[in-house]
Amino acid sequence: MATFDTGDLERLAGITPDPAQQPSSPVQNERLIQLAEVLSSRSAGSAFSPIVLSGAVRITEFVLIGLTGMIIKYIYQRDVFPLQYLFAIVAISLISLVVFQASQLNETAALRAPVRSGGKLLAGWALVFMAAQSLVFLSKAEGIYSRVWLISYFFAGFAVLMVERVITAAVVRGLTRRGRLDRRTAIVGGGPSCDQLLQALTRQVDSDLQICGVFDDRADDRSPDLVAGFPKLGNVDDLVEFARHTRIDLIIFTVPITAEARLLQMLRKLWVLPIDIRLSAHTNKLRFRPRSYSYIGNVPVLDVFDKPIADWDVVVKTAFDRIIGTLALIALSPVLLAVAIAVKLDSRGPIFFRQKRHGFNNEPIEVWKFRSMRTDMLEYTAPKQATRNDPRVTRVGRFIRRTSLDELPQLINVVFFGNLSLVGPRPHPINARTPDNTFEAVVDGYFARHRVKPGITGWAQVNGWRGETDTPDKLQNRVEHDLYYIENWSIFFDFYILAITPFALTNTENAF
Repeated sequence: MATFDTGDLERLAGITPDPAQQPSSPVQNERLIQLAEVLSSRSAGSAFSPIVLSGAVRITEFVLIGLTGMIIKYIYQRDVFPLQYLFAIVAISLISLVVFQASQLNETAALRAPVRSGGKLLAGWALVFMAAQSLVFLSKAEGIYSRVWLISYFFAGFAVLMVERVITAAVVRGLTRRGRLDRRTAIVGGGPSCDQLLQALTRQVDSDLQICGVFDDRADDRSPDLVAGFPKLGNVDDLVEFARHTRIDLIIFTVPITAEARLLQMLRKLWVLPIDIRLSAHTNKLRFRPRSYSYIGNVPVLDVFDKPIADWDVVVKTAFDRIIGTLALIALSPVLLAVAIAVKLDSRGPIFFRQKRHGFNNEPIEVWKFRSMRTDMLEYTAPKQATRNDPRVTRVGRFIRRTSLDELPQLINVVFFGNLSLVGPRPHPINARTPDNTFEAVVDGYFARHRVKPGITGWAQVNGWRGETDTPDKLQNRVEHDLYYIENWSIFFDFYILAITPFALTNTENAF
């Protein structure tokens, strides 16, 4: 299991820690941000899901096993390919998926060490052919299949699988070196229960956890600065700030489930993060049914929150965005060109307007739009939203804002930059506010809408909550619709929202 060497990172960041620093103080926050940025620089990108990795290996091996059987048959007997052989090849490929999965040959640890798991792979492959032979015997089809083909298929198939596993191991080791297969983990809590959990986690072999440190809401003797060799980096508020500046994949609470009020207080601060949250049951005196637990290695935990749109859902949504986004960009290119010409001819200034907005996990992103306001009145920080008959809006700008044509350049964000989705909560300007306060001060849990990538259109927009959010009620309704979308996401939901978006745009009451 990897550990987070605070001292090493502090030296890299040029930080001199001060024991007198208090949690959540400006100096402490600056130290955590620097540590987070150095930690982020050690990773080449976002986490790569072990579930997706395992699934990709299963798909690859299914195809390779099938192709190997067909190639062997073609070499052995080119003039004919009976349907029975195709049936046998598909059956062997499917049985392989089941056997390899049951043998845990698709786990990251097995993929990382192909030689060490080679014996288990050979045994599994032999079991596949034994099962296939049993099916042939039970179906009284012994004379149909060539023994030469079966023996050749067995040895060639194993050779192909070993070569594939060696290549996969090189890929896995590369992802591991870049930190993309680690689950960066923060522990919340302190004292003996935290110490026991950390010791249990560190004893695990081939664990993908990287413990970043300990955070606790207490600042007394019950919460020491060092727990099982891991540093206490701050309190729960500090953890929120830390997670905004580096990738954290998992939070494990060691707080006893009986401390309900304390747990709820901390969860209220952390649920807005796009992170899996688990409650350790390692030392829990309460005993639930086995199905109530999930496991990190052999450590039982209770699932509290799951990161929305994770694993294969990310792959599906990304593919959906890029494919449909590219097709839309091509199909709408004449409209984009026409609007660009109209903007340029209508008023002096650039065609496009780029503005910093909140993206995934509050990350600032630059969103593209057609310019709809006079150049000398552009609001890059958006302290004031556009209102009805706003004098800043140009003639062409008034039309393209009412019809949402000004949003079309955001297809560039979707297709080329990948920081927007076609469907998701609309990205708000970083400094957006109602007349009286900032958005996050108006709506409790406002930042929870940033647990997924923002989108060009969204559930709130197709339900009439587009345009100006000049009252707390309007903002509250928009956020509630955004959270509903996040909790109920599916690719069919995205299709539905996209399908009804053109009809929703006919309601221009709040668009100005």
